[in-house]
Amino acid sequence: MKVLLATQKPFSAEAVEGIRQIVEKAGHEFSTLEKYPSQEDLEKAVKDANALIIRSDKVTDRVMECAPDLKIVVRAGAGFDNVDLEAATKRGIVVMNTPGQNSNAVAELAIAMMIFMSRGQFTPATGSEIMGKKLGVQAFGNVGRLVGKKAEALGMSVMAIDPFIPSEKIRELGAEPATDVEHLYSECDFVSVHIPATPETIGSIGYDLITRMPKGACLVNTARKEVIDEAGLVKALENRPDLKYITDVAPDGYDALKEKFGTRIFATPKKMGAQTKEANINAGLAAARQIVDYFATGNTRFQVNR
Repeated sequence: MKVLLATQKPFSAEAVEGIRQIVEKAGHEFSTLEKYPSQEDLEKAVKDANALIIRSDKVTDRVMECAPDLKIVVRAGAGFDNVDLEAATKRGIVVMNTPGQNSNAVAELAIAMMIFMSRGQFTPATGSEIMGKKLGVQAFGNVGRLVGKKAEALGMSVMAIDPFIPSEKIRELGAEPATDVEHLYSECDFVSVHIPATPETIGSIGYDLITRMPKGACLVNTARKEVIDEAGLVKALENRPDLKYITDVAPDGYDALKEKFGTRIFATPKKMGAQTKEANINAGLAAARQIVDYFATGNTRFQVNR
C-alpha cells in the first residue's frame, strides 16, 4: 500500500522519520508532500495513494475524486472538520482522527492564555492572579478535563458542561456541573471553549452568552474559529469594556480589532494547540500506527464517518 503524508504545516523531522519507520516496517510505501502551496498540488499527489495522513489540510470531495485508490484518511489530531466526511462515506473511504494525542498541549496552551491575559499580555500594567478565580470548561472531554485539573492545581475552582456527560460524572471528575451553558457563562471568570465545529455549534457563542460573563471575565478559545459568532463577539467587547478574548485562531479583521481593543484581545499568529514537539510526534506516530493496523486487521476504532 502507498501511504502519503500531506502537510502544509509540516511535522517535525523526528516525527516524519518515526512515521516513515512505522509505515515501511509494515511493508508499505511512504512518501511526503510538505509545505505545498495549493490544493492542486495535493490533488496531484494523491493520485496513487491508498492512505493519507494529514493535519489541518483540507480533504475535499475533489481531493478524493483525484485519489481513486484511497481507502483511509487519518487526521493527526482531534478535530476533523477539514475532511468532507459525507463525501468520504459515499466513496467508501474510512476517516479517522487521533484523539488524545494533542490533549495536553492544548490544555497547557489554554492555561498559559489565561495567565497571559490576566497579566495584561505582560505589559507593565498591574495584572491579576488566576488563583481564586472560577473557570468554566465548555466540553469536558480529553482536553477539557486536563484544563480543569491544571486549573484546580493552580487554585482555581472549576465548573464544566458537556452534553454527552451526565452531571454526576462531571462531579466525579472533579468539576462542578453547570445546569446549562448560560449558567456556565454567568458564573465563571474564565470560560475555556473545547467544543467541535458542527452544524449545532457553529456561531453558537455570541453576544448573549459572552455578555453574561462576570465583570473582568475572559473567553478563551482553543477550539475552532467557527464556533464564535464574531459579530456578536465584537459587539460584546464594544458594550462591555471589561471583557477580554484570547484565541489561537484569529477572528476576521484581527489587526483592526487589536488596534481597537488593545490588550483586551489577542490571537496567536497560527493555530498553536498542537504546536509542541511532543504533540507533534504523538499524533503523527498514532496516525501511522492506525493506518498500519487498519490494513493488517481492518481495525476502525477511531473512525469518525459511518
